[in-house]
Amino acid sequence: MSQYKSTQLLPWMRQVRRAIHSEPELSFEEVKTARRIGDELEAMGLKYRYEGPGSAVTARIAGTSSNTQAIALRAEMDALPGRETTGLPFAPENGNAMHACGHDAHIAMLLGAARLLQAEPPKDPVVLLFQPAEERGSGSRRVIADGGLENVRSIFAGHVTHQYLTGQIMVAPGVMTAQSDRFRIRIRGRGGHGARPHEATDAIVIAGFLITAIQTLVSREINPLHPSVVTIGRIEAGSAPNVIAEDAVLEGTIRTTLKEVREQLQTGLRRMIEATAALHDARVELEIQTGNPPVVNSPREAAIARRAACHVVGEPAVPGTEYPSMGSEDFSYYLDVCPGCYVRFGARAPDWEPIPLHSPAFDIDEDVLMVGADFFDAVAREATGDDSWRRI
Repeated sequence: MSQYKSTQLLPWMRQVRRAIHSEPELSFEEVKTARRIGDELEAMGLKYRYEGPGSAVTARIAGTSSNTQAIALRAEMDALPGRETTGLPFAPENGNAMHACGHDAHIAMLLGAARLLQAEPPKDPVVLLFQPAEERGSGSRRVIADGGLENVRSIFAGHVTHQYLTGQIMVAPGVMTAQSDRFRIRIRGRGGHGARPHEATDAIVIAGFLITAIQTLVSREINPLHPSVVTIGRIEAGSAPNVIAEDAVLEGTIRTTLKEVREQLQTGLRRMIEATAALHDARVELEIQTGNPPVVNSPREAAIARRAACHVVGEPAVPGTEYPSMGSEDFSYYLDVCPGCYVRFGARAPDWEPIPLHSPAFDIDEDVLMVGADFFDAVAREATGDDSWRRI
């Protein structure tokens, strides 16, 4: 893989990635991670801004022109809750968090790109955004509130995945990820003895009924051509084997790509809740929490990203996609402020079995660090209208 501009930076990027991987920090707690990023930026001669826990690490690379409008490049700092099972020698000893979404790789990529851009400044300035709390879905809003996108005209980001092989970069215009909403159903029945169910209203039976019924919202009420998912991921009920549960809680997520489908699912969920309450003579309450909007790549920025990706890995290794991911991304909030593009970096070696993101067994082929660093470098230069990089 010697064709990459950042080849000589790979040992250093690998070291950075592994150090961050070994000390994962949850959303809004990324203190050590931010300190490590700041140290690396200072070593490059870059001044950075960091306001403490819960804030972003930001830096600005000056351009060669007088233009003050910048291109922003974003990476995330936070990890997921859980215990890693990769068996890697640099796996965290702390079992409360894990970098099972590849944010450690994104940090190393962006730092690598910073070194390339600092060594050969682009035409216009570039803002580096190391964002907190992507997993909580609100870190980008903190960045925006703190002025992170002031004088920024375009923004770019990417994510590692096993859906593509190392050396591939997926770029496409339009919808990339889904709208994400969460819901919580609270069932209030009437408790009693397990031997006398006629004297009680069993919250667990009602929960089971709802779990099955809710699955028909997508399978029987939504056009199968419109991507949508309703998942119940958490159940809480009961205190003992011989006690009929008085209360139960169901928590889940709704993923959609169309506004009208989202409204249809929420309306259907409310209808089922009301009908179930009447059917079982119980109180059933529903709370819906609005999540991240869809990520929608703008046509211009997607074209810029595609040209940069083709330069880095060659046109045959730059696939598009017909279908959006049903995952969610708070990169969408940046796109409410300025246009941008979100790409995917293949991070699976040819002989690896694909492992999904968020799995405790997820790992990356570290050669992807060169792909990401080169892409961020190239896309920043392409977006500023500086064509000198094409001659590199």
